Amino acid sequence: MIPTQSGSNRQILTFTAVNPCESVSITTLINSLIKIAAEILSFKSKHFSTNKRIVKETLRHVLSLLIIFQEIRVGLKPAGCSFPHSAILSLSELHVIFQKLKFLLQDCTREGGKLYMLINSDKISAHLRVLTRSISTCLGTFPVGSIDLPEEVNEIIYLLLRQTRKYEARPDRDDKRALDSVYWFFNLFENRIKPNRDEVVRVLDHIGVRKWSDCVKEIAFLQEEITIEKKNTNEIELLSSLVGFICYCRCVVLQGIDEDEDKKEDLIIRGLNVDDLRCPISLEIMNDPVVLETGHTYDRSSIEKWFSAGNITCPTTGKNLVSTVLVGNVSVKQLIQSYFKQESDDNKSQKKKKKTSVTESLAAEEAGKLIANFLAGELINGDAKVMVKALVEIRILTRTSSFSFNRCRLVEAGVVESLMKLLRSGDPTIQENAMAAILNLSKDISGKVRIGGSGGGLEMIVEVLNEGARRESRQHAAAAIFYLSSHGDYSRSIGEIPDSIPGLLRIVKGYDYGDSAKRNALIAIRSLLIQHSDNHWRVLAAGAVSVLLDLVRSGEVGDGVKADSIAVLAKMAEYPDGMISVLRRGGLKLAVKVLGSSEGSPATKQHCVVLLLNMCVNGGSDVVGALAKDPSIMGSLYTVLSNGECGGGKKASSLIKMIHEFHERKTGTVEPGLGRERFLHAW
Repeated sequence: MIPTQSGSNRQILTFTAVNPCESVSITTLINSLIKIAAEILSFKSKHFSTNKRIVKETLRHVLSLLIIFQEIRVGLKPAGCSFPHSAILSLSELHVIFQKLKFLLQDCTREGGKLYMLINSDKISAHLRVLTRSISTCLGTFPVGSIDLPEEVNEIIYLLLRQTRKYEARPDRDDKRALDSVYWFFNLFENRIKPNRDEVVRVLDHIGVRKWSDCVKEIAFLQEEITIEKKNTNEIELLSSLVGFICYCRCVVLQGIDEDEDKKEDLIIRGLNVDDLRCPISLEIMNDPVVLETGHTYDRSSIEKWFSAGNITCPTTGKNLVSTVLVGNVSVKQLIQSYFKQESDDNKSQKKKKKTSVTESLAAEEAGKLIANFLAGELINGDAKVMVKALVEIRILTRTSSFSFNRCRLVEAGVVESLMKLLRSGDPTIQENAMAAILNLSKDISGKVRIGGSGGGLEMIVEVLNEGARRESRQHAAAAIFYLSSHGDYSRSIGEIPDSIPGLLRIVKGYDYGDSAKRNALIAIRSLLIQHSDNHWRVLAAGAVSVLLDLVRSGEVGDGVKADSIAVLAKMAEYPDGMISVLRRGGLKLAVKVLGSSEGSPATKQHCVVLLLNMCVNGGSDVVGALAKDPSIMGSLYTVLSNGECGGGKKASSLIKMIHEFHERKTGTVEPGLGRERFLHAW
């Protein structure tokens, strides 16, 4: 769908035009025609993937019409000059034709739509023929003799009338040859035959797809078209085949990832952790990032408040500053601007998509297998440069298991074994991309089985978690552990690796990791606890309770990190030794404080309720009694109960019941219902 100036959306190669109102003045109409004609002529400098000759002739006709319009405007200058009504009607029809022609040329030059335009080259030439013949009809009804125009202008009108009347917009022969080749490639793919590389390059050159980044744009366009409603099965199958073809071109035919600046920036933004753009003080994305002498970046307003409060240290390192001079961080500012632009574009794109599963065509499916086998070979036989390119392709292709590519094919092609070996590469770039690819493959069951089943696979991931050359590699390893731990046997195996849980905790408490990385590590720890009970004592022995409580108390992490930390604590409090550890370190008071805070999210408060409930269940009347002494607890619990926040209402109801029963037993109105087998110092 393409946004128009009016804000509405139109489907590509469909043209909606607005008729000028009947009372429009001739001056307004002519000025509008001149403006839109100039906009159409601006397409002369743009690349057309198909119908180049026909477009060139059409633009020449528009230039002739622009000359006519300009002469008509000159003739309108004398005050009170009348203009025939029939001429206004003809010009109004031309205005509608020009609107449609402008939309058509916009579609033909749309970024990423070159291959799609080739497939629709016959349709485009038919549109151009109809529009040109319509121009002829308008000129035929234009009252030339009733308007005082220069003789040479009248000759242009008659010449243009003859040209447009005889106009035959035949498809270009080169377009037909390229189109036949594309369908032939589909046939080869369906029969698992690799197409001739030179023939593929010839087609790509014809439509103007010459770089890796061009293929990326083509794929994005085609995938968006597939998700548009009102596409029939044949159209979706064709688009799927086109995606398979252009994906094959990007991975197999085009050598190297081009250094297009826009694409490099896009790759940076898509791989960017948004937490790296947040100010360490305010935890908000920075508006005006500045650098201190320590090299750390802060938002200008936040660091100035820090200094005005009498602090002359770096908030992150605590180092005393010799100078408080602030230097603007231009590169980070540009990244922030690009990030917001990317977010805006992605949001617009998501609104256009319908949520549906799309079945691949046979050509796309077999092209995917050829790609998988090719990339598997590159990982084994390629040099460092070739290997990096293959890893980037695998990383991109495995990002989602959608119609464009299926992770299973790469697993079947044997890439997992090669990726595992590359985790121990001395090249940080190779290691990072290999770990990212394993992370993506670990999201599917076939990938899980192959990764966990390969000899020492889990141990190698834990090794990267602790010793990865780059922070990003360690973050990917933590996320991969989360997905792998959903498999019960792997959860036990991961927990048994000595450095697995300590490695996750290092990320949780590390100052150089953002909230996103911390949350990945926290949900991995929680998953290990949920999937296998033996991991409970391992998490406890690693000192997790102190680390998590410190995070909850910290003012330097976001609410999401606090919520995940409390969720892990709640899971640990299901066991008596975990409950005691949380209790002895002030967990009860802290949970009550967070629950009563106006700042916590519903999810955070739900986890607080679960934590308190588990502590009361395992701690008996001592813990319940300590909790009952807090005057704010009942109000906080009733708030959660009334709001039903995040499904925490039932837990809150159970906790309220326990506190009420405690008060009733204390006053002697009911028989004791809670056992007391041990004494605990709850506060």
